Amino acid sequence: MILDRQDQNPGVKFLFSLACVVVIVFGLRYAAPILLPSALALFLAVLSLPMMIWLRNRRVPKTSAILIPVLVNVAVVGLLITIASSSVSELQRQLPTYLNTLTQLQAEWIESIEARTDIVLGEYLATDFVNPGAVLGIARDALGRIAQVLSMTFLVFLIMAFMLSEATVFPEKFHYITGNSPSEENRLAKVVTEIQTYLGIKTVISLLTGLLLGGWSYFMGLDFPVLLGLLAFLLNYVPTVGSIIAAIPAVLLSIILVGTVGHALLVTLGYVTVNTLFGNIIEPNLMGRRLGLSTLVVILSLLFWGWAWGPLGALLSVPLTVIVKIW
Repeated sequence: MILDRQDQNPGVKFLFSLACVVVIVFGLRYAAPILLPSALALFLAVLSLPMMIWLRNRRVPKTSAILIPVLVNVAVVGLLITIASSSVSELQRQLPTYLNTLTQLQAEWIESIEARTDIVLGEYLATDFVNPGAVLGIARDALGRIAQVLSMTFLVFLIMAFMLSEATVFPEKFHYITGNSPSEENRLAKVVTEIQTYLGIKTVISLLTGLLLGGWSYFMGLDFPVLLGLLAFLLNYVPTVGSIIAAIPAVLLSIILVGTVGHALLVTLGYVTVNTLFGNIIEPNLMGRRLGLSTLVVILSLLFWGWAWGPLGALLSVPLTVIVKIW
């Protein structure tokens, strides 16, 4: 009955479509514990598919051709965890000291400005806007989210293995479901190709970004250069704002450890140079206009998927939006 009224009244059709969108959006958020591991597994499977096909073409048994890409992904994740674990533990011990130093520097800067200008800033500014307790809470929350992600890695790799096992027979099933429709098959192939292109290029660019910024942090005498490089590698997957967020810990460490504006500006200059080189010159030239997403769409997708699925949703925002766009 509702469908009949849609043909007669465009307003009813609009309201019905809007209701469907609301149901889908809140369904995505409510089902995040199920959909998020599946989405991660899907993108890892798409990224690992060329390796599995290459192994199958070399007459490697199917079980081994599936197991090898899964083990490679497990090894990479395990290596990242091993590299970061010692730095994270040390950071937890040093964080209270860093925060106290930052609070003292803040008080000194306010006193210096008051002495030069004869303006009592304490009447206008809160002298505790750097709240150590709040920062510690944010750090613990971030570590808790990381632990939550690690706890579901087994599930992600298990789903990934089953997806790879179905990859060889899925085209035939899809061909049967779509009723021999070439357009649907071409659309599926385009989705896979676009995601493989994006994830492949983004991974290489992120790795180079992490290596260069980790080396720059070490050269500038900052603590935890490995952790800063790893953070730059991961946050480079977050479009637009990821590189900005990655620079904040390095600049704060520069202020805490050295305490000069010149050193902090030099650290910032290194981050800006690397991110401009890769993010605005090399990466767009490699990807060209394949994705066809404007900056506005990228930012809106980042906000939406970050709201729906949290930080991991932000990491996957562009691939998810590409799937929606093509489909």
